[in-house]
Amino acid sequence: MKTTPFTNYHIAAGAKMAEFAGYNMPIEFSGIKDEHTTVRNGAGVFDVSHMGEIWVKGDKALELLQRIMSNDCSKLYDGKVLYACMPNGQGGIVDDVLVYRFSEKKYMLCVNAANVDKDWAHICKYGAELGMKEGEELENASDRICQLAVQGPLAMKIVQKMCSEEVESMEYYTFRQMEVAGCDAILSITGYTGAGGCEIYLHNADAERMWNALWAAGEEYGLKNIGLGARDTLRLEKGFCLYGNDISDTTSPIEAGLGWITKFVEGKNFVDRDLLATQKAQGVERKLVGFKMIDRGIPRHEYTLADTDGNTIGVVTSGTMSPTLGVGIGLGYVKTEFAKPGTVIAVVIRERLIKAEVVKLPFV
Repeated sequence: MKTTPFTNYHIAAGAKMAEFAGYNMPIEFSGIKDEHTTVRNGAGVFDVSHMGEIWVKGDKALELLQRIMSNDCSKLYDGKVLYACMPNGQGGIVDDVLVYRFSEKKYMLCVNAANVDKDWAHICKYGAELGMKEGEELENASDRICQLAVQGPLAMKIVQKMCSEEVESMEYYTFRQMEVAGCDAILSITGYTGAGGCEIYLHNADAERMWNALWAAGEEYGLKNIGLGARDTLRLEKGFCLYGNDISDTTSPIEAGLGWITKFVEGKNFVDRDLLATQKAQGVERKLVGFKMIDRGIPRHEYTLADTDGNTIGVVTSGTMSPTLGVGIGLGYVKTEFAKPGTVIAVVIRERLIKAEVVKLPFV
């Protein structure tokens, strides 16, 4: 099992540890509800060093990205981040990714931890068709880069203390290559919580320096350690998809409500373009929806979704008890006729029909 440069700090802090995507990762520290509330109201730090980083460089960089990404990477400018997915050639999704533009010929992709090897193979396959070489134009830097996510309404006040440049006014989905706490870093105004904040990419060798500086800066703001448990409840309240649950190799971006990152612009011949364009024009048989429990109950991954008569209409992909709302919430695929907000459906829990209502995302 792999470790991150911060693993020993998590263990020393008493974290509940478990395997995730091949890494020994902290699941919770003070408890999911407390950690969740901390990020919503204050600031917390997540170790997200398990995420992957892949460089795409050279004259063919943009051409490759336009081929493999659903979103229009030609709209990027230096310092801008784009959310996209990589269609797999069979109507499904290889992964959802963040695309960073450093220059016209230099981009970085942040990919999901469990998909690094699959993503790398996919990128290299299409890169090879353009004559791009592994280790040169294409580089998998995942094992050399660590990453911290500082999230919450007070996050940037903490990070500002570690920066000589003004960063609190940086726009959402932009980044800078700059010094943070004296370390060469990439400061990205992104995140997976919807609570504000940033992600900091840095070399593994600088991990200890950054960690110590962050906690010194964060003490006055009540900074806390946050585990993967609260990361999941936070992203679910905002309706953000989790790869492996809500999207996968067998779900299309159109079914998943990701039509907004699937751009059918002229001259962009991306993988699965024709298939996805047909789905967009003709409609799909199922859609990913958010739902909130009406009756008392907590939806869980792979629970059956039914109509009010008990007929199966879909499946729960993610579910939890919302710490903010105090009710069960979830995401799931349902037959399209049940996808309209306000529709009453049921979650099958212990063979009982527990009522829920389809709602517009986000939940909070």
